[in-house]
Amino acid sequence: MTDHALVHDDHAHGPDPHFVRRWLTTTNHKDLGALYLWLSLVMFLVGGVMALVIRAELFQPGMQLVRPEFFNQMTTMHALVMIFGGVMPAFVGLSNWLLPVMIGAPDMALPRINNWGFWILPFAFALLIATLFMPGGAPAGGWTMYPPLVLQTGPAFPFLIFAVHLLGISSIMGAINVIATILNLRAPGMTLMKMPLFAWSWLITAFLIIAVMPVLAGAVTMLLTDRYFGTSFFNAAGGGDPVLFQHVFWFFGHPEVYILILPAFGIVSHIIPTFSRKPLFGHASMVYAMAAIAFLSFIVWAHHMFTVGLPLAGMLFFMFATMIIAVPTGVKVFNWTATMWRGSLSFETPMLFALGFVFMFTIGGFSGLMLAMAPVDFQYHDTYFVVAHFHYVLVPGAVYSIMAAVYFWLPKWTGHMYDERLGKLHFWLSTIGVNLTFFPMHFSGLAGMPRRIPDYALQFTTFNQISTVGAFLFGFSQLLFVYVVIKCVRGGEKATAQVWEGAEGLEWTLPSPPPYHSFTVPPVVR
Repeated sequence: MTDHALVHDDHAHGPDPHFVRRWLTTTNHKDLGALYLWLSLVMFLVGGVMALVIRAELFQPGMQLVRPEFFNQMTTMHALVMIFGGVMPAFVGLSNWLLPVMIGAPDMALPRINNWGFWILPFAFALLIATLFMPGGAPAGGWTMYPPLVLQTGPAFPFLIFAVHLLGISSIMGAINVIATILNLRAPGMTLMKMPLFAWSWLITAFLIIAVMPVLAGAVTMLLTDRYFGTSFFNAAGGGDPVLFQHVFWFFGHPEVYILILPAFGIVSHIIPTFSRKPLFGHASMVYAMAAIAFLSFIVWAHHMFTVGLPLAGMLFFMFATMIIAVPTGVKVFNWTATMWRGSLSFETPMLFALGFVFMFTIGGFSGLMLAMAPVDFQYHDTYFVVAHFHYVLVPGAVYSIMAAVYFWLPKWTGHMYDERLGKLHFWLSTIGVNLTFFPMHFSGLAGMPRRIPDYALQFTTFNQISTVGAFLFGFSQLLFVYVVIKCVRGGEKATAQVWEGAEGLEWTLPSPPPYHSFTVPPVVR
């Protein structure tokens, strides 16, 4: 620790005064956290516009606005941009900003890798979005990149593969950094079990990322060699098997969805105790539940593939494994509920988003349990029911937790309070919008409306119209969020060091905003 302090004393305290040099070369965790969060916001807005194109086309049956191939490009790009450009960078940005100040570290353990991990991203997205302007257009084979469909992509194909590689590299570097920081730079006295849950959630997530990102890299490289080097991994005519790709992809893909939600669990486990003004119920059980979820996430992948002709024993195994994963998730939901029980609750914007998260994420969890039943999945598979399921866990799940985190820690980051009235308005508009968008999809899916198709039968019109109106309401209400954030950054009521009455943790001992180099002398945790 002392060496670290010496190194920090050698150079000037504070950012580089030169604007471009500061942001290009920074290794400061707060700067990089902010860069990740701004990039994520831009990507959310880009992905959001793509979603609105999809929903505008689906407002009524028949082909109205865009060509079917462009519609397919939008569905594919929307998912890639939202997952790898919206949710993941937002969580990495939050981990950058918060982990060092939560565990009493001076910075992240590997600051240069941190800088590089961020600056790969804009180039990766430039490659990905550039595909829209190529002959034959952007990838249109779905975000899952299933062969043989994705192998029909035009010149955009290598760009897609290369962009996915770069995004994966960035995620792995972020994960290595998180693990190194948490395991090596905790303040004296902070044992692992005393560590805040956000740090725990990220430690577990980081191991998941390191385990599965190389698998994705392998799968997409096999696609690349199938297309350009004459191999037949996934080509039945050459002795390969397209279903093999599904196995390899979902071995990455299912842990990936838990990578997208575990940090959210960590965030909500900070916010609910703060506004309930009592400690979190069952801290240790929450840690074990997250670890159990992470372990189980590796053995459930084939529930995405019940309809491909799995052997019966295989179906039974994956069905039961998927149902078991609901147990640790249920433990978490009950613990949050028990935290609020008889607490002194107040409903500021972060709490509203956290409660919205618990309630609607649970709805998404239940529809997931329905999908886990193999015989029933034959009816649900590839319909809008699936779309409803994963959007309920990703939008009011992952995205709400990110918004809750921003409202919760923004006063700490900027030193100003945000506009509470506008924050609440943003929550209610978003919540009405989200439910109008995704709840009807359960019904149209159960009635048999297939997903990823630009046209539909006449009887689904009303549900689709409700969904489209909801989507535009949700999409445009995010402009209010952008306004609230920018307004808060520019000024407002001064925030205290503690910001929230019930807030506990090392980050609240620092002034708001924290100094450029926080904890140069490590705090001692009792």
